[in-house]
Amino acid sequence: MGKGKRKIRIETPRGTIYTQSSNGGKVSAKLEWNPTFASNMGKGFENAQGFIDSECIRRMNPETPRRTGVLIKSATLGTVIGSGEINQIAPYARRQYYEHKEKSYWFERMKNRHKDSILKGAAQYVKSH
Repeated sequence: MGKGKRKIRIETPRGTIYTQSSNGGKVSAKLEWNPTFASNMGKGFENAQGFIDSECIRRMNPETPRRTGVLIKSATLGTVIGSGEINQIAPYARRQYYEHKEKSYWFERMKNRHKDSILKGAAQYVKSH
């Protein structure tokens, strides 16, 4: 663990001037980037990542094996929302994930069922900026 929220970095190139010469004269075009593009889109991507992390944890809940509920709570406690990583910090989480008789690979099963709707929801955060 120890990882913080993911910082998205977007860089835009400097403006460019294109000039085309022909027998009839010169034509110039100037390409300039919107100066607020990087900050607006970066914030949208950060919000989308937070949404994805939260949705994955929420949708893993029914897929996760449970005796006492500690395993799913360990995902909530071990994850920094927005980091892009889901960490289940229960000491037995790894073994259960790979070796559980009926419910192993619960993240993969959740992803196969809900990937499209999670991505669609995340896209709304990017579009709104």
